[in-house]
Amino acid sequence: MVYDQREYRVRFEWGPQGVACLAPVSDAIVIVDVLSFSTAVCVAAAREATVFPYRWADDTAADYARSKNALLAGPRREGGYSLSPRSLTGLPRGSRIVLPSPNGATLSLATGETPTFAGCLRNAGAVARAARSCGPRIAVIACGERWPNGALRPALEDHVGAGAVLSRLGGTRSPEAAAAIGVFQSVAAHLPETLRDSVSGKELIGRGFENDVAVASELDSDSVAPRLRALAYSAKCSTTACR
Repeated sequence: MVYDQREYRVRFEWGPQGVACLAPVSDAIVIVDVLSFSTAVCVAAAREATVFPYRWADDTAADYARSKNALLAGPRREGGYSLSPRSLTGLPRGSRIVLPSPNGATLSLATGETPTFAGCLRNAGAVARAARSCGPRIAVIACGERWPNGALRPALEDHVGAGAVLSRLGGTRSPEAAAAIGVFQSVAAHLPETLRDSVSGKELIGRGFENDVAVASELDSDSVAPRLRALAYSAKCSTTACR
């Protein structure tokens, strides 16, 4: 298939179709959702938490959390634990939490048997090293956001975050991957300002979540590489037994 970039070791795509196309022909896949899901997973995993991704706006989430003996993250606006990465900095160590998300969680649950990692700016180096341990063919998927009509909106912060991960990967790069690296390198010296001034950043700041943008902007501040196993992300054993 012309879209799967299989002639290159390092690949990049967007959204659900990117996962569907690249996951079956890759040794590992990295899901990047910088201003919410993957940064939240990274912050929680750094606190030794187990994170269960769950599809957004599903009324069964509470029952699912109870079945997993886990906390249920709520909407940002309600306070408490949520997709707000800042809210998870105080998560008790070793917690179990269900994290519904319209983009990062949904894509995470669509990768099938391919080893799957949650990547962001905070753990770009760590997640690249973990993905490499699974094999040379690595796909990085930027989640993006949604337009009001539900269509995918490519989001600058995810392009930058994907480029940060891709820049740490060796091997031949698809033109799409090389372009994402170029986007990251063009703003690497001023990540906080770039994320604050992006459309998504301004939206979060306008809703009172400026701290989330700051937390998401910290490059390589965490050494965890959360890996999806049995429908849950954890930093435990993330680089062993990839198959």
